[in-house]
Amino acid sequence: MDDLCLRMLDRFQHDLPICAAPYQAMADELGCTEDDILQRLTLLNQRKALSRVGPVFEHSRAGASTLVALAVPEARIEEVAAQINAFDEVNHNYLREHNWNLWFVLTGPSREHLDQTLEKIEQLTGLTPLDLPMLTAYQIDLGFALGKNSQVPT
Repeated sequence: MDDLCLRMLDRFQHDLPICAAPYQAMADELGCTEDDILQRLTLLNQRKALSRVGPVFEHSRAGASTLVALAVPEARIEEVAAQINAFDEVNHNYLREHNWNLWFVLTGPSREHLDQTLEKIEQLTGLTPLDLPMLTAYQIDLGFALGKNSQVPT
């Protein structure tokens, strides 16, 4: 990872520019070209070192969300993960070492929509989702300093 890539990741873990040309705004701030930014993001994605670029927002202001777990037989993990990932409402899907081994977050416009999606998931997979709605919100700011001149608070 070169210096520009580290500076980009360090600076834009938070506060991505909200504008019509965010990658150009990032480039302007870092003193490079938009193509430099896009090349590094592409490389990080190809290396599976970056899972997403996008906003994190207060979900309750945009609708509803819930944490969901499934107890998936090991032989069906790939199949069920693909089925789950096909839902637009699913994000943060990951595997855990536990009986409840497939965990994901469902988001949607309303709780009723989430309930309908949970029913579809159960019908599609034959597995009963464990619905774990959030009762109390906690703000966890996950930023990681990536250099001696990091702008990320520690």
